Order: sequence, then C-alpha cells, then structure tokens
Amino acid sequence: MKKQLLTDLYYIGSADRRISLFENVYPVPDGVTYNSYVLTGDEPVVFDTADGAFTNEFLQNLEEALEGKSPAYLVINHMEPDHSASVKALAEKYPAMKIVVNVRSKAFLEGFFPDLSSETVVVKDGDTLSVPGHTLRFVFAPMVHWPEVMFTYDEDTKTLFSADAFGTFGSQTDIYLADDEFESYLPEARRYYTNIVGKYGVQVLAALKKVDFEIERVCPLHGPVLTKALFEKAAGYYLKWASYAPERSSVVIAYASVYGNTKRAAEYLQTALHDRGVGDAAIFDVSKTHFSYIIAEIFAKSHVVLASVTYNAGIFTTMETLISEIVRHDIRGRKFSFIENGSWAAQSGKLMREELSLLKDVAFIGETVSFRSTPKQETFEQLDKLASDIAADIKK
Repeated sequence: MKKQLLTDLYYIGSADRRISLFENVYPVPDGVTYNSYVLTGDEPVVFDTADGAFTNEFLQNLEEALEGKSPAYLVINHMEPDHSASVKALAEKYPAMKIVVNVRSKAFLEGFFPDLSSETVVVKDGDTLSVPGHTLRFVFAPMVHWPEVMFTYDEDTKTLFSADAFGTFGSQTDIYLADDEFESYLPEARRYYTNIVGKYGVQVLAALKKVDFEIERVCPLHGPVLTKALFEKAAGYYLKWASYAPERSSVVIAYASVYGNTKRAAEYLQTALHDRGVGDAAIFDVSKTHFSYIIAEIFAKSHVVLASVTYNAGIFTTMETLISEIVRHDIRGRKFSFIENGSWAAQSGKLMREELSLLKDVAFIGETVSFRSTPKQETFEQLDKLASDIAADIKK
C-alpha cells in the first residue's frame, strides 16, 4: 500500500519477508524491502520499480498513489533487477511515460529489456529535470555498487533518492526510522554496506563528496527512510567504512575446528584477551556463522585472529571462504594474527598469512601459534604471549 512521506511524495515499495538469501548469498532472517517512490504532482515522477516477484503489488501501490494520473517520468537510479524488474510492466501500462537514464543505465536497460519501446531521456552528471514544483538534480555515483548508479536530489524538498546507498537488510513496518532506533538499524546497515558495497570504498568517498547540499531526508532502495539527523549519523559511518578505518580498537576471532581442539585454543585466547583488558573480543565459528556477519565485524574492529585446522594440506574450507571474502572486499589496514593446528603437518597459518599478504596496509601481530592435535601447556603459553602482544598493540 502507499505511504505518504510529504504532501506529494509517496512510498510505494514492498516488503519481502519470504526471501531467505539476498542475491542468493546473504542471509536475511528479517527479509528485505524493495523501495520505490513517486512524486504525484501535475507531471508525476516514479523513482525505480520493484523486484519481479512484486510487480503486481508495485503497480497497485502506484495506481493508488496516482489517483487516476499517469506518470510522466520513471527515473532509474539503479538497474539491478531487484529494482528494475518491473520496468517493462510499468512501461506497458503507461506507454507515454519517459524513462530517465544515464548512458550506462541505458545500456543496461537495453540489455534487460531489448524490446522496450519507451522514449528515454539520457542525462549527464549534474543535469536537472524540472517538473511542476520540483527540480531534480542527477548525481552520478558509479560503483556504489554498480557502474551505472546515480542519485537523484529533489532541490525543492531537499530529498535524496540514494539508490542502494544508506540501505539495509530487514523489512521494517514503518517506512521512517525513528531517531531513537539508529542503534537497532546499525548492525544490519553495516552488514549490508560491508558486504554489498564494501569493496568500493574509494568510489563511495568520491560519491559522498558530491553530496554537498542540504538534505532533509534520504530515500534508499532498501530499508527505512532516514531523517536529516539519522542521515548525518549514517554518513559518518559511511565515511569510516569507505576509508576502511575501524570503528573501535578490538579483536575478531574466527576459528575453523573439526573436533573442537582449534575451538578450544580460540576460546582460550578470547579469555586471555579479556584478562588483558580487551573485553569485547568477538568470536565466531566459521562453519556456523555466515561469512557476511564476520566481514561486518572485521570492518568494525582493528585486529583479527584467524584459527584454522590444517585440512587436506591446506586451509579448512569455510575458513578459506572467509579469507577469500576478506581479500575480495579489499579490507585494508587490519592487523592479523594466526593459530594453526595439524595432526601431522600444521601449515594452515603459513597459508593464511600468504593469502592475506595480498591486502593493502596489512600488518601481522605476534608469532603464529602452532600445535599438533590438541593444545598443550606450551600452546597455552604461546596463546598468552599472543594475547599480550595484541593487547599491547591495541593500547599503543
């Protein structure tokens, strides 16, 4: 159903509470929204559409908001199918509607809908489109997180339609996020950013520099609408994440264990860190926790300890997946330490270090703790030394 945001601005999106994996990769236990908006003035403007599973609902929401009018324009800020799959159905229902695209999104539009006959309006970075009561400015934001992405800024209402930027997982009931709900919004917003957009920090910083105008609200393509105050908070985190600066000095411990011995070493290290003043070290079993949650935590913290059994003369499979995601997301400036286990040839630590050496501004703290089969007294002594090295580096 439609939800009114301003006198002539309506939310017409959908909440998908049945989906289990976003992009068939990322768990979304609370679902996800596909947001669309419409200005309902004398020349109505639609901003993006909806996932194909919600085409009918999207068209019904739009029709209800328009109250008999026909849209003059569809602005496509992002061509990913969870936002563009309903374009053809919309164009067929309103054949006089013009589609506003840039050169890159026009090519994507033709790729997804080669038989679309709608007239297109191709805009350049900084161009404006005037409709009664509103001047829309287009701000290109390539690789946030596809190459064709752009933002649309309504100069009259100071509303930013931000494509996937400032989005989040989850399917909230209220379209506006209350000012006192930011802390509950942040974890899934962080997981969304770090996994979906996190590789493109340089491009995110470039896009944020262009957003130098006054903003009263932000309308993203996933998650709630942000008020001015909440946008300022979210932008602060975006600047930190995009520059790969940790939010706080602390530790993430991720372990891969088959029979519990590597787990025992990892848990001992967590306790040893706590005893040395690092009380909020987070620990994850990489076989039970999806890598997206661990990636988000690594973005938030400064130090990472990876503990893996040696498996088929290599790194355990789920740990190998996590490491490949760390490298693929180009997470810079973190400090890594390692624990390796192997009943006859412990070498996972060496292999993990080699893979992570590909990262920029990477550093390694302490000696690799290496043991065979089960941790022994000398293992615990090595873990105590590693905990002291990490704690000292954090305090430094």
